Amino acid sequence: MEITAAAGDITRSAVDAIAVGCYEGAAAPEGAAAAVDAALGGAIVQLVSRGEIKGKLDQVTLVHTLGKLPAGKVAVVGLGKKTDLTLDRVRGAAAVVCRALRRASAADVAFAPLGAGVSGITVSASAQAIAEGAVLGLYTFRKHVTKEPENGEIKALTVVDGDPERLPELTAGAARGRIMAEASNLARDMVNEPANYMTPTDMAEAARGLARTYGLEVNVLDREQARALGMGAFLGVAQGSQQPPQFIVLRYNGRGAFGNDIALVGKGITFDSGGISLKPSEGMGEMKGDMSGGAAVMGALAALAQLKPKINVLVIIAATENLPSGTALKPGDVVTALGGKTIEIISTDAEGRLTLADAIGYARQQGAKQVVDIATLTGACVVALGEICTGAFGNNQPLMDRVLAAAREAGELTWQMPMFEEYKEQNKSDVADIKNTGGRPAGAITAAQFLAEFAGDTPWVHLDIAGTNMTDKERTYLVKGATGVPVRTLVNLVMGLASA
Repeated sequence: MEITAAAGDITRSAVDAIAVGCYEGAAAPEGAAAAVDAALGGAIVQLVSRGEIKGKLDQVTLVHTLGKLPAGKVAVVGLGKKTDLTLDRVRGAAAVVCRALRRASAADVAFAPLGAGVSGITVSASAQAIAEGAVLGLYTFRKHVTKEPENGEIKALTVVDGDPERLPELTAGAARGRIMAEASNLARDMVNEPANYMTPTDMAEAARGLARTYGLEVNVLDREQARALGMGAFLGVAQGSQQPPQFIVLRYNGRGAFGNDIALVGKGITFDSGGISLKPSEGMGEMKGDMSGGAAVMGALAALAQLKPKINVLVIIAATENLPSGTALKPGDVVTALGGKTIEIISTDAEGRLTLADAIGYARQQGAKQVVDIATLTGACVVALGEICTGAFGNNQPLMDRVLAAAREAGELTWQMPMFEEYKEQNKSDVADIKNTGGRPAGAITAAQFLAEFAGDTPWVHLDIAGTNMTDKERTYLVKGATGVPVRTLVNLVMGLASA
């Protein structure tokens, strides 16, 4: 979909459909909606007075223009109460409007800058939110579906504002929104792939493709190279699979060749059976998404390479499968992580933290000044926060505050969890330095405390996306399947750090 911005009168847009917003409780439309209403001879006001248009959040009403406008249809989308308007509501409204227009066979659409001037929302921010909502909300994954889709696609979207002086910021906002959303969709594509199409080798090839496209540095360590570095935790997980492990390292150098200002570390388990500690068969197919953290950091890097912040970013993904076999890791085994810390294996299904231990250790070896890891780490986090909110854990409050602010800007709900020292007691081992699970109580926290052992005194935040990486139902700009969380949070974080 081509996304552009234009200065002009939206009522004169020669497109298949135009989209305007209205507020709940408003007696009459405002701004661009009022201009459209006047051109339609008061049709929108009549529908409001009849109660057919209520302005309720995400309610979409299609009005046929019957030749009164160059556009064939007008989509009026509810933005909810004016006092409650947020950018995330604008994203959601853009998504539901675009899906409604796709069903109505519109191929070319124009949007007024929804919400601009309300709650501090600028035209640039509105254009970005519209672009994000449209690209995210129209996403489909049909690579392996042979049947033709029932509806066509929206091929062009233009954000139209009446003030020519605001065109540069409108254009910049729309462009940034497209980049952010397409980066999220890149991650979605990777997560939605079946595990036989997204092996560790496939992830490594995707990383090489990313590097070629955007001029990034890439290095993929094989099993022998990882062994030479002492990555016993990562290789312990990998030893049950016939697929070769791939330790993927990508670098974006936005301010020169020296120093890693931040490392983004993503969990890359391309399929997780639980290993010898086998998971129940029901729902195991969803474990193709256990590399969502790895997909997220690759998506974020794709966006950053286009936005070009002046900052250096290191991305690390320790990619492998976790499968049972005669060579697989066993409960009771002891492995040695990069740096020499020994780990007793209590459950082979607590494998992600083992791979992350070596990945975080490698980031520190490379001199990363701060680390953020992203992982579908624990079912315990899903129990605690459900499928709505990502759990955030860390050892540095200033970095945590930046992550939470970035998440709020992205509309990706994130909640800080406690990291009291007392939780470390559960991870103590009788036969090694630490054990890989502290039991069921506070399982998300003890998993984070395990990772904290390898982060050391480096500022670090861990995002547990076990509940938010996928959704089984449509919610505004989230569609069934992979969500792309938290790509946009990570981009916002790094852009903010670069600005600072």
